[in-house]
Amino acid sequence: MSRLVALILTVAVGGLVAFQPPANASLAGHVSNLGAAFLSLLLSLVIVAVLLLTVGHPGRLSGISSVSPEHALGGISGALIVVISLVTVRSLGVGGVVAALVAAQLVVSLVIDRLGLLGVHEIAITWTRAAGVVLVLAGMLLITKP
Repeated sequence: MSRLVALILTVAVGGLVAFQPPANASLAGHVSNLGAAFLSLLLSLVIVAVLLLTVGHPGRLSGISSVSPEHALGGISGALIVVISLVTVRSLGVGGVVAALVAAQLVVSLVIDRLGLLGVHEIAITWTRAAGVVLVLAGMLLITKP
């Protein structure tokens, strides 16, 4: 996949992320916070299962025996993001939640890149990357300011 297509797809899906906390918080009004998180993640599971069965390679699941604890970080973080964001959107607003999530993701992702954690290619923290983090953190502070 080209870098441009990857960027376009990521930005498009990133826009959908802003809908997640308020939609889940609204759902929580009907089924409780954990009920909303459960239903949201269940729907995610069903969608991914359908994709796996229709366009994926379900036979590759046989490699599950070589899965290690750090591989669970994706699922754990996804569940925590859903639960925490549907609760915090009530006090921070959608912009505040997304700004805080993005800022934290950016800071941690630079460390992951720098250290080459979880098998990613090492990328140095340059002054431009550091400046980008500072600008995002400043944006988060401005957006979440009471």
